Amino acid sequence: MDPHLLRTFVAVARLASFSEAARELGYTQSAVSQHIAALEQDLGAPLLGRRPVAPTAAGERLLEHAGPLLLRLEAARAEVVRMAAAPEHGLTLAAAPTALGSRVVAALPVAGVTVRVLPREAIPAAVATGTADLGLVDGLAAPSDPLRLPDVAPLTTHGVGEEPVCVLVPGTHPLARRTGLRLSDLADARWLDAPDAGLPLTQLRAANGGRGFRPALRYEGTDVRVLTALAAAGHGLTALPRSAASGVPGAVAVPVSRPRVVHRTELVYAGRPGGAAARLADVLVERA
Repeated sequence: MDPHLLRTFVAVARLASFSEAARELGYTQSAVSQHIAALEQDLGAPLLGRRPVAPTAAGERLLEHAGPLLLRLEAARAEVVRMAAAPEHGLTLAAAPTALGSRVVAALPVAGVTVRVLPREAIPAAVATGTADLGLVDGLAAPSDPLRLPDVAPLTTHGVGEEPVCVLVPGTHPLARRTGLRLSDLADARWLDAPDAGLPLTQLRAANGGRGFRPALRYEGTDVRVLTALAAAGHGLTALPRSAASGVPGAVAVPVSRPRVVHRTELVYAGRPGGAAARLADVLVERA
């Protein structure tokens, strides 16, 4: 299967338009139509309805495979390019906002570093495709248990930190005087849904047997300070690593006592990092 044809198909299906896909890809509309026809002939099945432009049942199934296939190709290309690159170059670190603790920041080189704060789900793909040399992902886990990461490419992971999980509540909240909280007691509380800034509600729900944790407000950003301000103002509860939840004006960080869970941070990289990336990886793993 020609990956160029597959990329064209994905673009047309995503944009629901041959002309828009042609504009995005830099092709003529005729070329896009020829790509789709060639792919349909190769697979022996219609992939797109024309009026409106929408995937057929076979096209929907192909789309399920297309993303991982194209990502694997990008990952393979990126790894070969890395192997041929000069050994010393700048460092790009992709990280979830709550993975950038003070220990990580202190370990960064003094120059030549780019830090990209990304949604958690985007970090493995950024590392696999070479847009980041290293990645730092985090999430809720049982002590010493690895995180479950998407299988986007062969990646190496190392646990580089674990710390307690806290629920951030306003200082006037009835729970603010508690010394510990059970997640099951909070399943019906008002929660902030901030999947890219705090610990995602999906992870809290999974830790509670798949129940509860309905959002009262959704925050679609990566700034932890905005999230903590929303919690302090009483818009809902949020779960954070202790280092991010402590010292927030007008709010109290109450530890989660049950179940036994931690905020875990893992280092992610592809192949064998070199230069500044290798040195930072060594420091983070050694200090874990």
